[in-house]
Amino acid sequence: MAAVAQLSAEGLVKDFGGLRAVDVAAFTLNKGEIRAVIGPNGAGKTTFVSLLCGRFPPTAGRITFEGRDITAMPAHERVASGIAYTFQITSIFGNLSLYDNVALPAQRRVTLDGGGHVRERAMAALERVGLADRSREIASSQSYGHQRLLEVAMGLALGPKVLILDEPTQGLADSEIADFITLIREVAQETTILLIEHNMPVVMALAETITVLDQGRILAEGTPDAIRENAAVQTAYLGG
Repeated sequence: MAAVAQLSAEGLVKDFGGLRAVDVAAFTLNKGEIRAVIGPNGAGKTTFVSLLCGRFPPTAGRITFEGRDITAMPAHERVASGIAYTFQITSIFGNLSLYDNVALPAQRRVTLDGGGHVRERAMAALERVGLADRSREIASSQSYGHQRLLEVAMGLALGPKVLILDEPTQGLADSEIADFITLIREVAQETTILLIEHNMPVVMALAETITVLDQGRILAEGTPDAIRENAAVQTAYLGG
């Protein structure tokens, strides 16, 4: 079956003062794929996905989601349209329970859909990330790894078409990482995944396509095997 473009960018630029943080000529995320974005620190990865999510307005360029120009669409409207994201710095509500954290986005999805059950959606999301038995515990009391998983649950509760995850395995134990890989493969059956990740075994295990950013530009794109063998990528990032 031919690939169907779901989220794309053309001529996407973001300047901060005199610094050009992102300069991406063309990027396309296809429906149903697991795509990883990798690159050295300072490569512009988080800024790039922030532009896709609407956290920052681009200096120039165009972003399209399912054929609709969303360049000027604010972040909350992009969430409503089906783009959910978690960022490198956790954004949970520390004084609330895990359940209440997930119930908030679940309520939003139920409201947008015009029906459904908040509790069922929230508990299903916690169950998927392995935190259902901690639902009544306070979020700030959890380990950093569990807080990262809670953020993923919050994203899943929105029932997204595209789920963007920024460094989701940071702080996870090895056993939790194995469970995370299983989780993402399951979620990808119904949701497109865009993953920023430094853990290369995770990237190689999950990604069908890898986009390599360096100094805000796309250095290379391809399959895990192609990226692993790419001399320019080895020099810039993989230590070859």
